[in-house]
Amino acid sequence: MNLAHWLARSAQAGGDRPALFSGETQVATYAEFDAAARAVAGWLRAQGVKSGDRVAIFMKNTPDYLIVFYGIWYAGAAVVPINAKLHSREADFIVNDSGARFVFASGGLAEGLAEGPGQGRDVIVTPSDRYSAILSAEPVYAVADRAGDDLAWLFYTSGTTGKPKGVIITHAMALSMALCYGVDVDQVTVDDTALYAAPMSHGAGLYNLMHVQAGARHVCPASGGFEVPEILDLAAHFGRVHMFAAPTMVKRLTDGARALGRSGTGLRTIVYAGGPMYNADIIDAVDHFGPVFVQIYGQGECPMGITALPRATVSDREHPNWRGRLGSVGRAQSAVEVRIGDADGMPVADGTPGEIMVRGQTVMPGYWNNADATDATLKDGWLMTGDVGMMDADGYVTLQDRSKDVIITGGSNVYPREVEEVLLEHNGVSEASVVGRAHPDWGEEVVAFIVGTAGEAELDALCLGRIARFKRPKTYVRVDSLPKNNYGKVLKTELRSMLEP
Repeated sequence: MNLAHWLARSAQAGGDRPALFSGETQVATYAEFDAAARAVAGWLRAQGVKSGDRVAIFMKNTPDYLIVFYGIWYAGAAVVPINAKLHSREADFIVNDSGARFVFASGGLAEGLAEGPGQGRDVIVTPSDRYSAILSAEPVYAVADRAGDDLAWLFYTSGTTGKPKGVIITHAMALSMALCYGVDVDQVTVDDTALYAAPMSHGAGLYNLMHVQAGARHVCPASGGFEVPEILDLAAHFGRVHMFAAPTMVKRLTDGARALGRSGTGLRTIVYAGGPMYNADIIDAVDHFGPVFVQIYGQGECPMGITALPRATVSDREHPNWRGRLGSVGRAQSAVEVRIGDADGMPVADGTPGEIMVRGQTVMPGYWNNADATDATLKDGWLMTGDVGMMDADGYVTLQDRSKDVIITGGSNVYPREVEEVLLEHNGVSEASVVGRAHPDWGEEVVAFIVGTAGEAELDALCLGRIARFKRPKTYVRVDSLPKNNYGKVLKTELRSMLEP
């Protein structure tokens, strides 16, 4: 079914309930949210948009993002979300590759698109007089019919290793993800608030679904970004706040709250994902905020839907293996199977590293117009994630690294995350990233990039006391900051290039 029915039903059940907020200011009830989305859909239909067409959103986090989002679905089209932090050239590639004729873009972003190489493109600036007129268009009466395997969301990968690929996310996939959220991650009620402090083009935006279905509030920070004092103020104002955050955002929030002397009143659930969360950082976060954290592991190809580590496990300090479980990404979510496979995709024994594989209702059918990439990634129904991990006897999956990031030195594998975890135990290290560098005798040697004040001798002693000698970094490179993409992931390709002669 078309998941836009969830907004229609919430408007029917409680049209006067508060729905959309800019900061603390309410801008729409559910009835007004629904009416505005229907008007957008009516305008799109009048322009010739048909079911299955793609419409792009290149917008900052604002309440209008959700209005446009559901307007596209009401019309039967598919959403193409573009991270507002991308360069206009990157956005142009996505618009052109997706075949989107219409783009809704925030002011300041639209200009670059309008000058781009795309042909036959209509860019609607939000806000603008034109957009206001669209909101007054003749609305559609009925939600367009869509089947479960119809395209709902065309998500482009971050492209850290090449051109982004369009992941086909269907209505059934999004439904599976949303239902698993209630079973494996957290419950949502009408009294809750979704706070969009991370880009709505990514996981934070996908998580609107279960909050719309519950008739909860949706709040976009007035700043449009992630400002720690603002997040804490909004949480205290609304209460029962749910938000998605990358691990780097969790660390910023913890450090910022402590510096401000704030406890995080009103924060109910913070779902973290999108990169490695080191034990030292999450222990620190739980110590400060309490049991509000849940971890999920997913990819664009299986959005937010591979494994989950519930709040009770994240906060547990009594289980004999609590550190090991905390360092894991949890157990398989309800709608998928997860396997650790060897080079041929065959299951390996518990505790043995291999590629993380997943199949089930939340896995993509393929990439947009890219059969070769689809064939390389989907094998006999299994999504080959490219991530290296292992599973213990209790089903907990520990994510070690991307397969391309594993360092082979002297014939032995070194998983950078293991070394990074040790380095971050030092109070003089705020960030660490480990990569391999070619070595004439050993094949590769371990190099650590460090943000902080810790000395080499101290770090050497720490590593020698925690891990095998061959895993110890042979070189430490001190940097002011680590290069990251728009989702907060460290760009190890850039770090490796810094080591080239």
